[in-house]
Amino acid sequence: MATQHSRSAARIMMAPAVFLLLVWMLVPLCMTLWFSVRDFRPLRGGDNGFVGMENFIRFVSSSSFWPAVMTTLIIVGGVLLISICLGVLLAILLDQPMWGQGVVRILVIAPFFVMPTVSALVWKNMFMDPVNGVFSYIWRFFGADPVVWLSEMPVFSIVMIVSWQWLPFATLILLTAIQSLDSEQLEAAEMDGAGPFSRFGFITLPHLSRAITIVILIQTIFLLAVFAEIFVTTGGAFGTRTLTYLIYQRVLESQNVGLGSAGGVYAIILANIVAIFLMRIVGKNLDK
Repeated sequence: MATQHSRSAARIMMAPAVFLLLVWMLVPLCMTLWFSVRDFRPLRGGDNGFVGMENFIRFVSSSSFWPAVMTTLIIVGGVLLISICLGVLLAILLDQPMWGQGVVRILVIAPFFVMPTVSALVWKNMFMDPVNGVFSYIWRFFGADPVVWLSEMPVFSIVMIVSWQWLPFATLILLTAIQSLDSEQLEAAEMDGAGPFSRFGFITLPHLSRAITIVILIQTIFLLAVFAEIFVTTGGAFGTRTLTYLIYQRVLESQNVGLGSAGGVYAIILANIVAIFLMRIVGKNLDK
């Protein structure tokens, strides 16, 4: 059992690491708050002084703000829907005995380790290119005109690209949950006459509720900051500008660090609202 002396020694040894961690977290946040109330344009006049809430009012009253928020939420919702539905299906299939099961599981999980910029380039040039893309050959094979994915269905294209990256993560978590399911429970239900859909709806799906909750929580946090896929494919055009991309445009393209920092504060507030909502509504499953 740890004594008071050993606990004090542990706190003293951990203090430098905790201090560095707090500095590492708080310094960028404090700088964002500082610049958000100043008219700071490094390449266009420098620091023009304190402007109060002007940057916040300009950012939220911009015609680009609410469309960017809606696009962000649509992408997050679309990716969650695809990754969870297909993740459950893939997890059930991968749990079945098959030849080369280990290799198949590695291949399914592999996209998660591909960098977002690389996967976006692959999808843009190899699959969605309207001339030489794989999809364009399939369309022509059936006698149809190829779809210009990134301009005709831009948001759906971004959702597909991001879902391809996050589907393996959802599959891995859900597969682990399915493997912990008691097979005797399924066998007893089958002996009682329950069909495959009944066993899935009344036994498997409730068992997966906690795993699905974890997938939603983790993916939502990362998907709110999706950027690389949009930067590589559409450059924010065709209605694919998310809140993160709008902040990037204000800071780097418009060289208005103050306005971009105000957007960063809004992004932090939105992320915390979503996190609180998920923890209160969806996270209740974790307590069951």
